[in-house]
Amino acid sequence: MGEGRLTVRKAWLVAGAVFGAGLSFVMLLVVGVYVVAGNLAGGVGGATRALAKGAVPAAYQPLVQKWGNLCPAINPALLAAQLYQESGFNPKAQSAAAAQGIAQFIPGTWATHGVDGDGDGDKDVWDPNDAIPSAASYDCSLASYVKDVPGNITENMLASYNAGAYAVIKYGGVPPYKETQNYVKTITTLEESFAAPTTRVDPSEQAAGAIYYAQKKLGTPYLWGGTGTAEQGGRFDCSGLTQASYESVGITLPRVANDQYNAGPHPARSELLPGDLVFFSTDLSNSRAIHHVGIYVGGGYMIDAPRTGAVIRFDPIDTSEYFGATRVTEDGAKALPTTV
Repeated sequence: MGEGRLTVRKAWLVAGAVFGAGLSFVMLLVVGVYVVAGNLAGGVGGATRALAKGAVPAAYQPLVQKWGNLCPAINPALLAAQLYQESGFNPKAQSAAAAQGIAQFIPGTWATHGVDGDGDGDKDVWDPNDAIPSAASYDCSLASYVKDVPGNITENMLASYNAGAYAVIKYGGVPPYKETQNYVKTITTLEESFAAPTTRVDPSEQAAGAIYYAQKKLGTPYLWGGTGTAEQGGRFDCSGLTQASYESVGITLPRVANDQYNAGPHPARSELLPGDLVFFSTDLSNSRAIHHVGIYVGGGYMIDAPRTGAVIRFDPIDTSEYFGATRVTEDGAKALPTTV
C-alpha cells in the first residue's frame, strides 16, 4: 500500500514539472489530496455487500437486495453483476442462443430452475419478478451441488454456472478452461462495481496520466459524439474525453457515460480523489440514466466537455444532478460487457 502511494505521488510530481506553471495550482492540489488520502486509507471494514447507490435500476433494487441474500454463496452485489453482465438489466433481452429476459435463461434451464418469485401462479422468464428470484435460486442450487469441492464456494458456483457442476467436481475447483476462468474473474470484479465500499477505496495509479491528458485538451470546443479523431478536429463530447484520457494510460473504457460508471468501485463524495470519474443524472436512483461524466481534479472541480457551444473546461461537481463517482481500475474496465 505504501509503495503504491509513493508511485502515485512520484507520478504527480513528474507530471507537475512537465506541465508547467500554468496549471501548477491544480497539480499541487491534486498531490495534496493524494497525500491526505494516503494518510487516511484503511478505514474500518465489514462483511456486508450492500448495493452501491443507484447502481441497480430502482425498479429492480428491492428484488436484487432481497434475493441476493438467498444463500451464503451469493450477495446482492454479485447477483447485480450477473444480471448486468447477462442483459444490462434489460427484461426484454434475447440472445442469438435463445437466452431470454433479464437473467438470460435458455428455455431448458428455465423449465427446470424457473421459480414463481412473485407468487402470482405462473413462472414468466420475461418478468423480472420471477427471473431475478430464479437467477438467485439457480445460483444457490449450483452452490449446493459443489459445496464439498475445495476452494471458494462463490468462485466454484460461478464456474458451475459457466462450465457445469460436473466440471468443477472433476477438477476439484474452477476448471482449467480459459472461458470459465475469465467468467469467474469478470463477475467477481464487476461485483466490486455494484457493492457499496466498506473501506476507503485505494487510489488509482493511472489517475495522474489521465488528468494530464484531459488538461491538455482544455479550451477545445465540444463536439457531440466526438472522440478526438483528426476528422473531428480533435474535439470531444463528455464521455469521449474521459474515454480518451484513460486510453492514454492503457485503460479502455466503454464509449458512453452510463457504461463507464461500472468500471470500478464507487467512492463516497467525501472520499473523492483526482482521477475519479464523476457522473450526473436526472434520475438519481438509476445509473442507466446517467447523461454526463467528467474527471475529478480536486477541490470540488472536474474537467469536462459540457455541451454544444462550450469548450473543455473546469466545472464544479456539486450540482443537483450529481450522481456519484467511480475510481477506474484496469480490471474493472476489462470486466465490463462489450454490449449492455
